[in-house]
Amino acid sequence: MLTSSATTDQATGLRRLAAPRPVRVVAVTGGKGGVGKTNVSVNLAVALAELDRRVMLFDADLGLANVDVVLGLHPPCDLSHVIRGERELQELVLQGPGGIQVIPGASGVRQMAALSEAEHAGLIQAFSDLGTDLDTLVVDTAAGISDTVISFARAAHEVLVVVCDEPASLTDAYAIIKLLSRDHGQGRFRVLANMVQSNQEGHELYNKLCRVTDRYLDVMLGYMGCIPHDEALRKAVRGQRAVVQAYPRSRVAQAFRSLARKIDALPMPMGASGQLQFFVERLIQYSTEFGEIGR
Repeated sequence: MLTSSATTDQATGLRRLAAPRPVRVVAVTGGKGGVGKTNVSVNLAVALAELDRRVMLFDADLGLANVDVVLGLHPPCDLSHVIRGERELQELVLQGPGGIQVIPGASGVRQMAALSEAEHAGLIQAFSDLGTDLDTLVVDTAAGISDTVISFARAAHEVLVVVCDEPASLTDAYAIIKLLSRDHGQGRFRVLANMVQSNQEGHELYNKLCRVTDRYLDVMLGYMGCIPHDEALRKAVRGQRAVVQAYPRSRVAQAFRSLARKIDALPMPMGASGQLQFFVERLIQYSTEFGEIGR
């Protein structure tokens, strides 16, 4: 016969077994357009799926969405239909390469702050229903440092800042890090050097950014490596395929797999929630403070 203490311990153990694993949310951003952010998001998602992770890719550029175009997908509806209650979120989810799930973006979605309480609750519940079968959510944010981008970055567990060898790229990367750290208390960022000619160039880009942040900001940057400039990526884009599948032995595909392993090995933050609705709740909270989704 089980004692009261044993029964309690057993019940606690069963609850732990039943509790979902935390969903890792990675926001891919960069400030400047043209740094290859969407290609990073797409190939990171597919490479994570190759590690047997259950991955969802969310196109959070709700004004000029293009993940579906990059992958040759044809969504019958978008997130605005879900927000208006015309479609279920499950109807919006597309099957992407490697078994990833894709939530396409939308154009003209009005301010998140202007959504009614019922619309808030419906959106949270919609993501909650999907969240139990996921390991990682990759969020491809819009270009720039709009309120939308800041809201998504604040709500995520990890912010992956993509930079390339252009002065404007480093300037915008610094700007988004500065805004998130000074105004919103975010102290940790991951940096990826994209479209570089060599590993040395990638390290130099990272070091340039570090010199400025070390001098003016109280933040910690982590170098996640570099993605080489490779003609294979251009060919994959033209064919509307992920390069990790189209040219699996290419240098750029190997680099994306290395990035995926590093992301997957990162420790989950203390107190990370187990389900996606908490990500959406934070997103709505932060958006309501000052932001808009979809400008």
